[in-house]
Amino acid sequence: MDAGQIPEPLEDEGGRVIELRPGNDDAWFADLFSDYAMLINRYIYRRTSSQDVEDLTAETFATAWRKRGEIPREFALQWLYRTAGFLVANHNRKNRPTLLENFPDVASDVDPAAAVIEDVVLRQAFYALSERDRQVLLLAAWEGLNAEDIARVLEVSPGAAAVALSRARTRLAASFAEVSSDGNDAARSQSS
Repeated sequence: MDAGQIPEPLEDEGGRVIELRPGNDDAWFADLFSDYAMLINRYIYRRTSSQDVEDLTAETFATAWRKRGEIPREFALQWLYRTAGFLVANHNRKNRPTLLENFPDVASDVDPAAAVIEDVVLRQAFYALSERDRQVLLLAAWEGLNAEDIARVLEVSPGAAAVALSRARTRLAASFAEVSSDGNDAARSQSS
């Protein structure tokens, strides 16, 4: 493009003109990808099968490219987490056939992200929580997000996210204490 030439407007699939936020250009996207691709890849890896991680990561960034005019620069990572979460949820909802040899012995709707928890008592306490509590705790613990960032991912106010995180932590502690005491009671009754 020549120095004085006006660029052609970008259009989406429906023919609507996309207005870019100032600075959301090729260089911005390259920085976005280099800064956050590994984080988004790990986020997706913990939530779906390993064979789909690369495709879903690519789809997340393809969506970011298509919607670059809508992404606030200061909240780009949160926007990516939210988009990746939607893509993973949609992907996991698809009814894909499973080969009989790969069919699990027991049906499970367990979040793969939580499956890596090694401690049995903690795992039991964690699974006793609601899905929302688990999501909030995972965003804080594994993704390293603070309440303000969690608020943007979940589309709630920062105050609501802080309360949700605090309550989830409290419920996890209570659940852990309950599961621990149940395990101790069972161990004591077996040794008697």
